Amino acid sequence: QLLTMLNTVFGLLVLSLALATIAPSFNLRHWTIRAPEFPRIQYAVLAGILLLVLLVSRQFLGAPSAWWSVFLVPTLCFQLYRIWPFTPLHAVEVAQARDEHTNGRKARVSVLSSNVLMENREAHRLIELVHSMRPDILITLETDTWWQEQLDAALTDWPHRVACPQDNLYGMHLYSQLPLASVQVDYRVQDGIPSVTTTLDIGPNKQTIQLIAAHPKPPAPGENTRSTERDVELLLIADEIATLDLPVIMAGDLNDTAWSRTTRLFLQVSGLLDPRIGRSPVNTFHADYRLLRWPLDHVFVSPHFRLVRFQRMSHIGSDHFPVFAELELETLTPGSELKRSEDIDRELELDTRDTAVANDRENSLMQDSGETTHPAA
Repeated sequence: QLLTMLNTVFGLLVLSLALATIAPSFNLRHWTIRAPEFPRIQYAVLAGILLLVLLVSRQFLGAPSAWWSVFLVPTLCFQLYRIWPFTPLHAVEVAQARDEHTNGRKARVSVLSSNVLMENREAHRLIELVHSMRPDILITLETDTWWQEQLDAALTDWPHRVACPQDNLYGMHLYSQLPLASVQVDYRVQDGIPSVTTTLDIGPNKQTIQLIAAHPKPPAPGENTRSTERDVELLLIADEIATLDLPVIMAGDLNDTAWSRTTRLFLQVSGLLDPRIGRSPVNTFHADYRLLRWPLDHVFVSPHFRLVRFQRMSHIGSDHFPVFAELELETLTPGSELKRSEDIDRELELDTRDTAVANDRENSLMQDSGETTHPAA
């Protein structure tokens, strides 16, 4: 009887794991479907452990049934397939800078992005990190008025700023040691969910680049029950990036993992690259739980850049680790647009565009431009 019960429990674990693995492959946007995209490393480890248990127990107990391997082996292989690009076994997407000691001769820029956790009151830990790293750009997320007061008082030698304090967990601030131009604070999809776009000049030749900071809402209980708004916002930003003829850096907590289907679509449409591919996933959330971490905080770049370094920083009292990226502008070809991938996930792209959120946004833009609109059939 005990053996039967253990076999039943084992089977339920295997089936649940297989379901969580396959569910995100469908274009369903409820958070219960999208959330299983996050812990792929954990799922791979669990699948490996269950497969080992199956092999060992068959030798001594004759149970669970060997048929469970029909679910376990494909589950493990699929999770490893999604994870392996973020290991040294895969070719890098962003080439390594050739010489780390050419900072005075090359156009370099560094970005520190940090989701501070709004209720976190250990601002001194982030401030100490900023003074230590001295990035050219600091992006802070979940920053309210209290955080703005702390940062403004500590970063008096950072003259260029964009402030959007909010008490809804979606405040955003940008501090720069380099002059900013063409600054825009946009609410692309939802009121109270800002993103910042700006240009700045880097290097001895003052080469202009575009910087975008974003923090869409996640599909999660208490936030959004669906991923639609996040997915549409990312696709809208990707569309805008794809039309640019400038080098681009996009950073922030996108509330989407590096290996998710929607992040891959964003990169395919925008033409941006992920510096973590071929190196490491750089898991940034959850900072307090070592066994429950995945890559939520991102720095994506256009093919103009090489990577000097990309690293997760120390704990600052938030549920996210900050990330630091130093980049080198390798080539600049004015007039050339970023190229969309030829292997775009068309099913997901069309499904994302054909939503009420996307249609409402398109109608709003048409009305702003004086065009007439017609309801979708």
